[in-house]
Amino acid sequence: MTDTTQAVGVDFHCHLDLYPDFEAAIAKAEAARIYTLTVTTTPKAWPRNHELTRQTRFVRAALGLHPQLIAERAGELPLWERHLSETRYVGEVGLDAGPRFYKSLDTQKQVFRRVLQCCADAGGKILTVHSVRSAAQVLDMIEEHLPRDRGTAILHWFTGSRSEAKRAVALGCYFSVNAEMVRTDRGRALVAELPTDRILTETDGPFTQVHGRPSEPSDVEATATSLARVLGLSPEAVGKKVQSNLRTLLD
Repeated sequence: MTDTTQAVGVDFHCHLDLYPDFEAAIAKAEAARIYTLTVTTTPKAWPRNHELTRQTRFVRAALGLHPQLIAERAGELPLWERHLSETRYVGEVGLDAGPRFYKSLDTQKQVFRRVLQCCADAGGKILTVHSVRSAAQVLDMIEEHLPRDRGTAILHWFTGSRSEAKRAVALGCYFSVNAEMVRTDRGRALVAELPTDRILTETDGPFTQVHGRPSEPSDVEATATSLARVLGLSPEAVGKKVQSNLRTLLD
C-alpha cells in the first residue's frame, strides 16, 4: 500500500541495493519516513528488491535496465518484460550518449523503445528516466511511445536545455532534482524555470555525496533547502510542494 501521508520527505531516485547493507538501508529510509523509490539497474536484481519492499510503508522498488549496462545486458530485456506486471515503478531506464556509452546507443534506443511500448500497453506505470546527453532523443521517444494517458516519465538528474525542459513539461514529464543539480549556475537557472508542480526531490545515492559519505534518503532535507534558495521559497514550502506533487503523481 502506498503511504505518502506520513512521509516527511521524498527521495524519488536512489540505489539502495548498491549500499553495503541493502536491508539496513531500507530500514533506515523507513525509520526516517522518507518516501523512497529504490531503482534497479538490471532485472536480475529485481526479485530481491521486490521481496524486501513488498511490506514497507515508504520504500518502493522500480524495475530497471540501466542504459549504461545495455552493451552487456540487453539480453535481459525479456526478463524485464516478464517482471513488469509486478510493479508500478520502472527505472532506471533511458539513454546515455556520453563518450563511454555512445557505442551502444542504437541498442539502448531499441531497449528503451520496447520499455516505453510495454509500459504504454500496461498503462499507469511511473518511470524514472536517465537522459545523459540525450534529452532530445529521450523526449522524442517518450512522445512517440508513451502517451500521457498511459504513463508518466520523471526525468532524473535532468541536464538538458531550457527548451528541452519546456518540451518535457508539455509532454507531462516531472523532474527529480538532487543537490548536485543546483551547485552550478547553469543548473540553478534550469531548475528555477521548472514549474514547481512538476518537481520531486532525489539523492541518486550512493552516486552523490554529503560530508564525504554517500548520500542516503534522509539527505533530501538538504536538497529541499538548496532547492528552496533557487526557487525563492522556504524549505518547508518546498517540502510540502514536493509531497503534494508526489500525491498527484501517484493518484
